[in-house]
Amino acid sequence: MEIKFSGVTKIFQPDIIALEDIYMQVEKGEFVYLVGETGSGKTTLMRCITREVIPTRGQISVGGNLLRKINRFDLALFRRDIGVVFQSFLLLPNLTAFENVAFVLEIMGLTPREITERASEVLKLVGIWRRRNLYPPQLSGGEQQRLAIARAIVNSPSLLIADEPTGNLDTHTADEIMQLILGINAAGTTVMMATHNQYLVDTYRHRVIEIHRGRIVRDEEQGRYEHHGSC
Repeated sequence: MEIKFSGVTKIFQPDIIALEDIYMQVEKGEFVYLVGETGSGKTTLMRCITREVIPTRGQISVGGNLLRKINRFDLALFRRDIGVVFQSFLLLPNLTAFENVAFVLEIMGLTPREITERASEVLKLVGIWRRRNLYPPQLSGGEQQRLAIARAIVNSPSLLIADEPTGNLDTHTADEIMQLILGINAAGTTVMMATHNQYLVDTYRHRVIEIHRGRIVRDEEQGRYEHHGSC
């Protein structure tokens, strides 16, 4: 799913400029890191992509949809094609791992057989099939993040947005989660990942877009977390 920002500015009342004059194009199947200090505008930018936030000025096109003009029905269909993963997991604690994933498919109206097949397949893909009957509080942090990713990709989205998906994880577990996300990208899903993890960005080199005070200050192919001139 391709993404295009054309002169996007977002001002929160009374006068907080979260994004300013953003021009950005992400091609279908790309992997993009969003980097920048806390409060730089990364989360606002991603919330614009899901149309949780509507820009004050400018146009956003995602998968050919002009988000400013999209109606409520088409917005619901559009959001089904986007998977979102958060640092805080946002799992349903009173449902098992299997039920957390199945719940998404139930909302989409799939049959019980389809739900069982697809939920089982994705839990195997993320490596927690044997933990399917446990509740989120019984899972480790890494397992909870795998479950969050399973829930985000069970409907085979064209775009995966990950907001600090490794922020609460140790280095080894973060590596495992990163490998999982890279595999999803290799299968054709566009990935946009906001992160403060310098090790991951420098190890798994992809396009880096850096935001500072709401503006894009760097857009670098195969970039590092910090700018290193011609390196």
